[in-house]
Amino acid sequence: MSTLQQTPIRELASWSDAGRAGVYRLSHPSVSGAMFAVGDLASLSVAAVSSVLIWSRADARLVPENYLPLWPVLLTFVIAYAASGLYPGFGRNAADELRKLSVATSLVYPALAVTAFLLKDAASFSRAVFLLAWAQSLVIVPVGRALLRHSLEGQPWWGDAVVVIGDGDAASAVVRSLTELPELGLRPVLVVRDPRHAAAACGALGIRHAILAGTPGGELAKGYRELSRVFRRVTIVPELSGLSSLWVEARDLGGVIGLEFRQRLLMPGARAVKRAIDLWLILATAALALPFVVLIAAAIRLTSGGPVFYQQVRCGHNGATFTAWKFRSMVRNASEVLARHLHANPALREEWDRDHKLRRDPRVTAVGRFLRRTSLDELPQIWNVLLGEMSVVGPRPIVADEIPLYGDAYELYMQVKPGITGLWQVSGRNDLPYEKRVHLDTYYIRNWSPWLDLYILARTVAAVLFARGAY
Repeated sequence: MSTLQQTPIRELASWSDAGRAGVYRLSHPSVSGAMFAVGDLASLSVAAVSSVLIWSRADARLVPENYLPLWPVLLTFVIAYAASGLYPGFGRNAADELRKLSVATSLVYPALAVTAFLLKDAASFSRAVFLLAWAQSLVIVPVGRALLRHSLEGQPWWGDAVVVIGDGDAASAVVRSLTELPELGLRPVLVVRDPRHAAAACGALGIRHAILAGTPGGELAKGYRELSRVFRRVTIVPELSGLSSLWVEARDLGGVIGLEFRQRLLMPGARAVKRAIDLWLILATAALALPFVVLIAAAIRLTSGGPVFYQQVRCGHNGATFTAWKFRSMVRNASEVLARHLHANPALREEWDRDHKLRRDPRVTAVGRFLRRTSLDELPQIWNVLLGEMSVVGPRPIVADEIPLYGDAYELYMQVKPGITGLWQVSGRNDLPYEKRVHLDTYYIRNWSPWLDLYILARTVAAVLFARGAY
């Protein structure tokens, strides 16, 4: 610790705890990468074994034991994942990780099929098992990684210890973001103002990843040169708030660095892909949803009478309004009940004005409370998706009274269709302050891709099952 005391380092609140845990010496990305590799092999094995067992019940001619000698083939996937930078892959957004996993998996399976064909051994194995294993791997491997990350992210040796260099809002934002998102695996353990002091301190402690944040342009190259003498990895965070951050590509413009930002949702092809995904999801789940619609409608009529559905005018694409459909979750005279409740409880007026919601809303019926906790009240919005007024995934649909709360971000909001589910719904829902909801909506619009939609859909399942932030 003597090295630290001799340098002007601003310590994090958890500095003493981190020092006692020896995080600087025990945080080994190579160990974490090995854990991911073992986890991927286990997930791939589950996909392969279950595919063989499932299809053996449909085809009595299939002999499961014939597939046992093929287990070394699973190492091919690990090699492909390693080539994609997924070991350990810290600092990578979940949607980007999903993209890389899916692409690598979908390259290896056809390569194995071609290899089997060239070796004239393809007839020995079932094509159905091959396709089933492929489909299951696309789901099981990402889920296995998410579970592994969630179970290990609290361990002192997990992740990659980083030092954040900078002074100001940018450095604070980096520390706050990495602290709030431990799944990224980047653990800020020091904040230093001067790159020279970072090199002196972290060189002795064994930290090999530095993040340079908010440095003025004239000092950027100088700071990078200083850091690159010691740190194997240097991440630069420029002052570019309000821009896309997920799908940015660096360009070499004749020795000048350029950053290319693609507004995917403004591209006709991307819009067509998103619409095709919406229609496919609706058609694929229609048969499953129909029984729920009938049961919920019956429960509402039997318990509270009145109409089954609730209609509300919402703001949509290009500022146009549309009628959003929901199952009615409130009493029929909801407006009068709310007015009386707020008049009798002035302290709740602030909560209503701030969030347009009440944690203990007297208007919600018993059935409605269940529907809201499970998000089943939004099931009728499938009709809005079919009409093209909404998307399955998108920013939350807002009412006109909420437009001032979006401020300048409303111009961005109008560029897309609102969604049944979205980033704010899977990130805490009603537990989030309103400004955080706006931030998540704008982040989604700037960084949209099919992979981000798939990631949100996967998290939607968990959010509904555990009813996080729903009331």
